Amino acid sequence: MKAKIAITILSAGMLFIPAAPTLDSAEQNGSQRPFFEARKQQPEYAGPGREDPEPKDLTEVRIGYFGPSDPAHPDGGDIWQAVNLAIVEANAEGGYRGLPFRLVPGWAENPWGNGVNQVTRMAYLDGVWAIIGGIDGPSAHLAAQVVAKARLTLINPASSDKTVNLANVPWVFSASPGDQLLAPVVGEALLQEAGDKTFVVVAATDHDSHQFLIELEKYFARRHAAPSYRFEFQSGRQDHADMARQAVAVKPKAVALVAGARDSASLLTALRKEGYVGKVFGGPAMGRRLFLERLEGGGVFFPLADDPRSEVKRFGKAFAERFGFPADFAAAHAYESTRMLVSAIRAAGLNRARICDALRQLSPWTGAAARIQWDSLGQNQSRVTLAGK
Repeated sequence: MKAKIAITILSAGMLFIPAAPTLDSAEQNGSQRPFFEARKQQPEYAGPGREDPEPKDLTEVRIGYFGPSDPAHPDGGDIWQAVNLAIVEANAEGGYRGLPFRLVPGWAENPWGNGVNQVTRMAYLDGVWAIIGGIDGPSAHLAAQVVAKARLTLINPASSDKTVNLANVPWVFSASPGDQLLAPVVGEALLQEAGDKTFVVVAATDHDSHQFLIELEKYFARRHAAPSYRFEFQSGRQDHADMARQAVAVKPKAVALVAGARDSASLLTALRKEGYVGKVFGGPAMGRRLFLERLEGGGVFFPLADDPRSEVKRFGKAFAERFGFPADFAAAHAYESTRMLVSAIRAAGLNRARICDALRQLSPWTGAAARIQWDSLGQNQSRVTLAGK
């Protein structure tokens, strides 16, 4: 495919014409290699703590939860339900040597404001043995900064932001495959659909959308391709009609829509109203229930961790019967993260350093809801496929 000049159209109507995409120097010259490749190194905690005895006189085993503890929360409610379900099942199995597991939740809608205080409280005052959270890239980054100092295991159940693990903190694990695995699957399908014809990218400027877009553009560069137009907008924008009209006006063969679940649904509706009938390729947010329940029509494709096992289907059915809605990928990974953490605590005992060791050693993990296999940095590297609706 021939390289194209990408035109970025910002929400304010400004135009920016960048240079044609090129491969980075390491890919152009096979003799050049990076000095340090983080994903080929495994960070390890070599400090004290493994020798600490298990505390006595405990009445429960506390696990921190950094996320909204409201089942009705649009972004985090499903994750909270899934984590709770796993804890209920663990306690029905006997808990930890007869002691019940208990979730200690904490959250703030502005995580970088009061949210950091919530995670710090869990780590230093509440006596938790590990933390599950956050619900997106920014909140996972915040929690990672606290656990790095507190020497406490963190499992990020939902975010695909690879930079959470690139911080090289041995205490941090991510249950979702990273954007570097998700984006190429989307990019390949989009380029196959577009052929030599025009395609456009419509992207939100929030953190998670931007991180996915970076990986998608890297894939385009490797293929010497670029969108003819790129439209960017602020997340949470209410009216997408004008942007949809501009995107449809260039008569694209395919559209990449990179935004959160709510924005993706709203923009997709606007594109269809403006007469676009082609295929739309999106990021992992399109796999969330918030998007799927608002989806009108089909022709939408997005990346998901591939797990066709019958056990996964049975879990989805049981989850739907219990809560009245199907488990999306974030709920499935949250459930499996919690089950995996419970197993690590049971194997290691109540010792923070040993819990981290045990969690790493449990990989590869094949559970009822998902497969999890850590790469060297603690991010799930399970196979990714393209899902369609």
